[in-house]
Amino acid sequence: MTLISLSPLDLGIAALLVLAMAGCTTALRLQLGKSIVIASARLIVQLLLIGLVLEALFATERLLWVALMALVMLLVGGREVMARQKRPLKGGWSYGVGTVSMFISSFATVIIALAVIVNPEPWYAPRYAIPLLGMLLGNTMNGIALSLDRLTQTAWQQRAVIEQRLLLGHDRREAILDIARDSLRTGMIPIINAMATAGIVSIPGMMTGQILAGSPPLDAVMYQIMIWLLIAAGSGFGMMTAIGMASRRLFDNRHRLRLDRLATPKGNRS
Repeated sequence: MTLISLSPLDLGIAALLVLAMAGCTTALRLQLGKSIVIASARLIVQLLLIGLVLEALFATERLLWVALMALVMLLVGGREVMARQKRPLKGGWSYGVGTVSMFISSFATVIIALAVIVNPEPWYAPRYAIPLLGMLLGNTMNGIALSLDRLTQTAWQQRAVIEQRLLLGHDRREAILDIARDSLRTGMIPIINAMATAGIVSIPGMMTGQILAGSPPLDAVMYQIMIWLLIAAGSGFGMMTAIGMASRRLFDNRHRLRLDRLATPKGNRS
């Protein structure tokens, strides 16, 4: 079975459906039409560009270019983690926490997968390394952003409770432990839900792509199972790292709550 190629006209028909939907939102005064059109345009441009980059990358298979591509993906992901938080840590801390957490979890998980599980030749083969890293970074980024946002928001809302615990003799870890646990739970719920319904409610993207490309369904299933297990492990470790780093940053060395280290939400800035 060969893959059925799509023409620009085929994509144009799909784009017309989105434009029609954007027109409906404008007619309903939802103020989403412009955002939908801009997001769709960005999607098309970004994916076409990454397609050209990946074609060149697959042709060279050099470790340097793979590492540079991975670095760009990591840095952009770190920015998105910071951008999705309502009350991030001030300065470069929010960006640093997200980036370091994704690096520790996603990169370590991908290297283990390439060197031990998939074992391509060479081990950094971009055809395997870049898609695996992209899926791990994307899901880890979402989990870290959700958990950090929950942590900082709840710490601000329950600052009186935290300070009372500190006055009663609790250290900083004990004072924020239940908030940290709740933040981790918030970040993990989407991943757990996705794994629990995969194959019943939805067919995951990688599996769909492999089946459309002509791979045997069972081979596609095996790869998809591996991907979701890696995502669950990488996301969990990434969120634990991020919550641990951010929780420590919310206190000083004398175990005092330092909410002045949180940025003011954009809507409340004068």
